[in-house]
Amino acid sequence: MSGSLPTMARIHARRKGRSGSRRPLVTKNPEWVPIEADEVEETVGKLAAQGRSAAEVGGILRDQYGVPNVRLATGKTITQIMRARGVKFELPEDLGNLMQKTVALQAHLRTNPKDLSNRRGLQLLESKIRRLARYYQERGVLPATWDYSVKIQELAAK
Repeated sequence: MSGSLPTMARIHARRKGRSGSRRPLVTKNPEWVPIEADEVEETVGKLAAQGRSAAEVGGILRDQYGVPNVRLATGKTITQIMRARGVKFELPEDLGNLMQKTVALQAHLRTNPKDLSNRRGLQLLESKIRRLARYYQERGVLPATWDYSVKIQELAAK
C-alpha cells in the first residue's frame, strides 16, 4: 500500500481534510499539577454553582489553576462531577450551543433576507442539530419524543 492513510471527508463538503491537533496519549495525571483531586472537584462544584458551563469550567481550570485534564486528575469528567453535585442539564451543551447559533443566524436572516450563503449555513446547522438529537435520543440522553422546533430553539437562546 503506497501513500498515506485515507482521510475522512467533511460532513457538508465534497472535499477531504485533516483533523485538528490531537491530545497526547497520557494515562495518568502529571506530577506537576498543582492541586489535588478533591480540590479540583471542589473547584468544579464552586464554578458550577456560579452557573458556568462544563466548557467554561474546563477552560478556567486549565488557565487559572493549571489543571490540564480533569478526567486524569479526578477519574471523572467535569459533567459527571457537576451531575454528582446536583446540577441539572436540560440539553447537552453542544446541542444547546448549536441551537443558540441558529437563533443568531435566523435573526441575521430576518434583517438580511438575500444572504443566501448564510441561509445555506442555517440549513446545514439545522441538519447538524437533527443528527446530534438523533444520537442523544438513541443513547437516552434526550427523550424519544423530543423534536427540534423554533419554540425549543428560543428556549435554548435564553
